[in-house]
Amino acid sequence: MAENLELQEQDDQELFEHLRIEVDKGQALLRIDKFLMNRVENASRNKIQAAIEAESVLVNEKPVKASYKVRPFDVITVVLPDPPRDTEVYPEDIPLDIIYEDNDVLIVNKESGMVVHPGFNNYNGTLVNALTHHIQQLPQLPGNSDRPGLVHRIDKDTSGLLVIAKNEKSMTHLAKQFFDHSITRKYIALVWGDIKEDGTITGYIGRHQKDRRIMAMYDSEANGRWSVTHYRVIERLGYVTLLECQLETGRTHQIRAHMQSIGHPLFNDAMYGGDKIIKGTVFTKYKQFVENCFKILPRQALHAEVIGFVHPTSKENIKFEVPLPEDFRLGLEKWRNYAALSKPTEE
Repeated sequence: MAENLELQEQDDQELFEHLRIEVDKGQALLRIDKFLMNRVENASRNKIQAAIEAESVLVNEKPVKASYKVRPFDVITVVLPDPPRDTEVYPEDIPLDIIYEDNDVLIVNKESGMVVHPGFNNYNGTLVNALTHHIQQLPQLPGNSDRPGLVHRIDKDTSGLLVIAKNEKSMTHLAKQFFDHSITRKYIALVWGDIKEDGTITGYIGRHQKDRRIMAMYDSEANGRWSVTHYRVIERLGYVTLLECQLETGRTHQIRAHMQSIGHPLFNDAMYGGDKIIKGTVFTKYKQFVENCFKILPRQALHAEVIGFVHPTSKENIKFEVPLPEDFRLGLEKWRNYAALSKPTEE
């Protein structure tokens, strides 16, 4: 009897919704494990299948098997016994590459692979976990309780500079500069293709209608927010080009989506199609060379090189710059060597 009561208590425990997806009307039939792979960041197929097997994935409020084919207008939810932890931040003693620090601001050189703030499927090991260990009582913007100290962010696999606010005054001052687009942010990007001249990319950027993990460009503000990226050619290397990109706005995946939109995705950017051979020859030797480059630089070739702003207290213009990390530098050197040994023809 006691055993039956324990089972009943387990069956009746409250389940909390962690994720909700309303499937688009144009969705083609697709296995739910594959569908969720395209919608949930940093989730492996094994984890998704384990959640399905544990009946934590519901379709129209009912558990399904991994082979279930997602249909238009399905409502998919992920439910777990514990409430979402998006607002909980646990201090962790994680080493940080601190470029500068005073009473108001902290400048961090983030390594690629580190998630900036906690979120679904990433509750620890983030930059914010490290910051809350390093600094007590970080300020936060209204509505961003899981992102103390942050006034901007860069993607997990992008390396480079972030400015952190250490108090409310600095948070307000820096947030205003970001809002006014007066912050100087320059990135180094290696992109596919031979870009002939400098340029500017503009347009409305918003979530892709079929894959919510990525961003897409739209013609109307009804689908996204206005975005501007200026780019300058640093070095042409035949089938790839090294660029300096300066942000006028700071939207999610802005440089990545912008470069894809003009047919020059970032080298090895898996989300935006840059992890395939887009330009080059059909020779096996060339394919092997590119694969070797992918191994050396196993992420999108994007580095936040420069950040500049007006200091919240001194009111002086200050600027910081960091060199390319080792993986980016070595990948770039391989392309330089290849370009020096061969002069590819126009395609």
